[in-house]
Amino acid sequence: MQRTGAEIVWEVLRREGVEVVFGVPGGAIMPTYDLRATYGIHHVLMRHEQAAAHAADGYARATGRVGVALATSGPGATNLTTGIANAMLDSIPLVCITGQVHAQLLGTDAFQEADITGITLPITKHGYLVTDVNDLGPALHEAFSVARSGRPGPVLVDLPKDVQIATGEYIPPELLAPSSAAPGTADEGDLNEALGELTSMIDDAERPVVLCGHGIVASGSGKRLLQLAEQADLPTAVTLLGKSAFPETHPLALGMMGMHGTVAANFAIQRADLLIALGMRFDDRVTGRLDAYAPDARKVHVDIDEVELGKLVSVDLTIHADVADVLAWLISRVRSRQRPAWRQKLGAWQDEDAQRIASSVTRDATSPLTVPTVVRKLFDSTHGDSTLVVDVGQCQMWAAQFYPATSGKPFITSGGLGTMGFALPAAIGVQIARPQDEVWVLAGDGGFQMSLHDLATVVQEQLPLRIAVFNNGYLGMVRQWQEMFYDGRYEATPLLNPDFVKLAEAYGIEAARAETPKQADEIIARARSCSGPVLMEFRVVGEGPEGNVYPMVSAGCALDDMIYQPTLASCAKEPRL
Repeated sequence: MQRTGAEIVWEVLRREGVEVVFGVPGGAIMPTYDLRATYGIHHVLMRHEQAAAHAADGYARATGRVGVALATSGPGATNLTTGIANAMLDSIPLVCITGQVHAQLLGTDAFQEADITGITLPITKHGYLVTDVNDLGPALHEAFSVARSGRPGPVLVDLPKDVQIATGEYIPPELLAPSSAAPGTADEGDLNEALGELTSMIDDAERPVVLCGHGIVASGSGKRLLQLAEQADLPTAVTLLGKSAFPETHPLALGMMGMHGTVAANFAIQRADLLIALGMRFDDRVTGRLDAYAPDARKVHVDIDEVELGKLVSVDLTIHADVADVLAWLISRVRSRQRPAWRQKLGAWQDEDAQRIASSVTRDATSPLTVPTVVRKLFDSTHGDSTLVVDVGQCQMWAAQFYPATSGKPFITSGGLGTMGFALPAAIGVQIARPQDEVWVLAGDGGFQMSLHDLATVVQEQLPLRIAVFNNGYLGMVRQWQEMFYDGRYEATPLLNPDFVKLAEAYGIEAARAETPKQADEIIARARSCSGPVLMEFRVVGEGPEGNVYPMVSAGCALDDMIYQPTLASCAKEPRL
């Protein structure tokens, strides 16, 4: 059937089940935009192309489906790159479609020309520059397949303007020859042998620990992991992006591991005799110093991406497979057993974490406000049943520590790239994807100002987002490092902030401010009762012990060499019990 390139774009999106796209129009993508209404796919006009990529990212995380972002050529396309890199590092399926100058002008430095496929080569799973309209349909369908297959990730499709205007043949995918298969996993015989070895390891271990990464979330395997953990008495720690995959109030839950992880998780890893890493990549923020990482443990790494296996941590057994299949296999074969001595040891560390959490939350109704206090009040108010979209920095770590994942609702944040400004636009995608959820944006004053322009999008789309801005007057995490490692020289970290309440009101958003715990209770309750968007500014402590995130593993230190109290002295090799 004959179609223009622009028609092919929307036909493919419709056939791929796309219901919403996020973008900003411009000259080189205008022919495609012109036909959008004909196909009934909702378009969300963002105020910046980076925000469009983040919104598509949030939509993908909230649905498990491919998110779609549109941009024009040149700066429109280059503005997408941070969002694309963010999705790449966090394994989020995106298809980003960019306009491009006419094909005959490529390489001439034409107005708003940029080699976006070349620029994004290191941060995409694949990129297409389509110069023949007859190649457009197959390329777009393949882009969706590549984005969601194997280890998910972003794909870019660049469309010269003349290709969007040209007419060519569109052949529906069911009439095409099958495309190349997605990357496979291990040979079945080798896989069964490896799984048998892993089963024996679990049965024989006295101090096992499971490390739960984003792969468990992406594969929807949380229930299987819980079943296996209970069956084989396997204590489980989560990465930042693994939060929500395992109920953190469960007796086997050790909490988040890594630089700002719990005492229980980090000490358990360092004293384990078996580590089972499921769907994670051993990021440096998780391991601490590699040559001191889990020194007595046999290590097993399970991941769908073969490149990650053994890349950073030397392991005893690698399993190239989908974690969902591995968990199903183990559940049917691992024997039930208990490890009382190990559980007793872990229980003491878990109690240490519980005491630290409790002591960090301010109970005095009129005392200065801290971020942990606000986050815990938010958890108590929502009973842990809200979807959190969290920005980067101190607020990210405090949210991970003080809002335990208990309900299975998503905990969405930028992990590998650590992109400040991620939360607000990502939450737009999340709220559109999950309209019945109570979605909260948690952002520091620094990160929030990197994307606050999309408050206009929140209003335009009539989204009932609850936005919490923590105003401590600093780029907080950088300031913390300056305090601890740069003799308190706060170079370029103090912030001159606007009046966030007036700012929100200028956009037509209801707003309130709190400076004490009592006021925090009042405005959280008020926000939860609002039917439209609301912004809450929390004036919080910005310096001193209460302005820093603990525990902390300093760069270059072993995972159990933790600063776990508000002091610059490291803790002992065992926390007080």
